[in-house]
Amino acid sequence: MSPRKNHWWYVTEYVDTRGLTTGPIAYNSGLDTFSITLNIIKHTLEVSTSKGEHDSFSLHESLTVADFYKKLITILEEFYITVSILDVPFDLGIEKSFEKITEYHHYDKVYSRDLWRTLLWVDTILKEFSGRFYGKTCPIHLYWHSKDIAVTRFSGKEAPAMEDDARISDKDAYSHQCISFGFWAGDEKMPEPAFYSYTYPAPEGLDRETLHPASSLWIDNNGSPMALLKYSDLLAEEHPRKALLDFLESAYQAGAKRARWDIEKLKVPALDTL
Repeated sequence: MSPRKNHWWYVTEYVDTRGLTTGPIAYNSGLDTFSITLNIIKHTLEVSTSKGEHDSFSLHESLTVADFYKKLITILEEFYITVSILDVPFDLGIEKSFEKITEYHHYDKVYSRDLWRTLLWVDTILKEFSGRFYGKTCPIHLYWHSKDIAVTRFSGKEAPAMEDDARISDKDAYSHQCISFGFWAGDEKMPEPAFYSYTYPAPEGLDRETLHPASSLWIDNNGSPMALLKYSDLLAEEHPRKALLDFLESAYQAGAKRARWDIEKLKVPALDTL
């Protein structure tokens, strides 16, 4: 999505107290901003600008993808916001553009609210976990494709260059060594919600390291080890928040140790020791 010709980016989404939002997006040569928010409390799609403009439409079970797209574009045009959107589904096997997709109209208010509440809880834990690391860390965000909430730590060391035909977004995301952590609602390979962590590039012997809690495990993810903790297993823990922090920390320690990061230098000590 790009407000200006020859400039493009993937719009990042975040969790907030109303639902899911893009946060401010610059337009009009950067003099103004607009945001798009999926308001889960009111079940509306809202567009607001720094000029004080605001418009919205209701989200409901019979709202098709085509209707959603046309309503959103209409609001942007009314606010004189010019954008160029790649208007086709990504990696879903659907060849039609958004404005022609009428067979999908399945907004579920209960599911949306429950997922959002879960994402809010996970967001607070990822923020606490991020505060333990002195190195570069990306903001906690919703990943643009699979909508998993994620955070990534970087060692500062360059990673091997990807193949020439790799996606630009991947070349940028994996230009340096990193360890990523997140939660997603599941997919065809993992048909239930789960937490994950992976190290890139994956070091030798990563999956021989111990994970916590005991219910977490290593799985194969496209030829590389991925740490996994199922949401259902986390809920069975006596102290779920502590168990999740233990999982994140053990996955980080495993990747950082095997990839030879300077763990002590990057560790934030207890504040009372500073």
